[in-house]
Amino acid sequence: MPKVVGIRFKRASKIYSFDPGDHDLQVGEDVIVETSRGQAFGKVMTRPKDVAEDEIVTPLRPVLRRVTGEDLESLAHNEERAQQAKEVCERKVKKHGLGMQIVDAEYAFDGGQLIFYFTADGRVDFRELVRDLAGTFHTRIELRQIGVRDEAKMIGGIGPCGRICCCASFLAEFSPISIRMAKRQNLSLNPSKISGLCGRLMCCLQYEDQTYQGAKKNQYKPGTKVMTSQGAGEVVRANILDGSVQVRMEDNETVTYDADEVTRRKG
Repeated sequence: MPKVVGIRFKRASKIYSFDPGDHDLQVGEDVIVETSRGQAFGKVMTRPKDVAEDEIVTPLRPVLRRVTGEDLESLAHNEERAQQAKEVCERKVKKHGLGMQIVDAEYAFDGGQLIFYFTADGRVDFRELVRDLAGTFHTRIELRQIGVRDEAKMIGGIGPCGRICCCASFLAEFSPISIRMAKRQNLSLNPSKISGLCGRLMCCLQYEDQTYQGAKKNQYKPGTKVMTSQGAGEVVRANILDGSVQVRMEDNETVTYDADEVTRRKG
C-alpha cells in the first residue's frame, strides 16, 4: 500500500496528500514539497500512513525535504516582496481605472510566480494590467478573483461572538448557509445579527442545524391545539433548547410547560 502524509499550505486550508518518501515526518514540522506549480512551503498535519490505492488523487507528488534555515529566510524574503508587490499592484489598478480591490499578493516559494488575489463586483478585463505587472516584476503573473467569504478568510478578524472568525481559524472549506437555518433556530432575522464580517450569513449557523432539524420534527408548532393539566390551550412558542412550550390557555393566560407535559388535542 502506498504511504501518504497530509500537508497544509495555509492556515485553515485544505490538507493535501504527498509522498513522504523516506522522511519520518511528525505533525507540526515544516517541509518543502513538489507541486504542479513548483516547490511550496507546507506544514505536516497528519503523520505518514498507508492508504488504499483508490483513496489517492494522482499524481502523488513528493516531500522534498524538511525546511532549513535558508528556506525560512527565502520565505520571509518572499513575504516582504509580496507586500511590496501588493502596494505596486494597487497603484497600477488605479492607473488602469479598474473596479477591483487587491486583497493579497503571494510569491511562489521558488519566486517563479506572483499571484494577486482580488475582489470585484463583476468580471474585470485585467489583461493590460497583467502585461504591466509582468513588465514590472519580470515573473509569471496570475490574478485570481475571490469572493467576500474568501476575503474574510484571508484577512481574518474578530467575529460578533468575540472570537477569531471560524473561516480564518479552522474552517478548511465553506458550506452553504441559508436563511432557513436562522429561522429554525428562532434567531432574529436582522441582517446585522446573523451576518459575519464578510456580510454573508455566519458560518456558525450550520453547526447546530442538524440538531434543530431533528428536534423540530417532534416539536409543537405555534397554533397547535394541546391539552395540559390546567385544561385546553394553544401553543404560542416552543423552545427547542430547554424543551419547553408556551401555551395560551382559554382564559388568555400564557403558561410555560415542559413539552412532555402537554398532549396534542384531537379534533
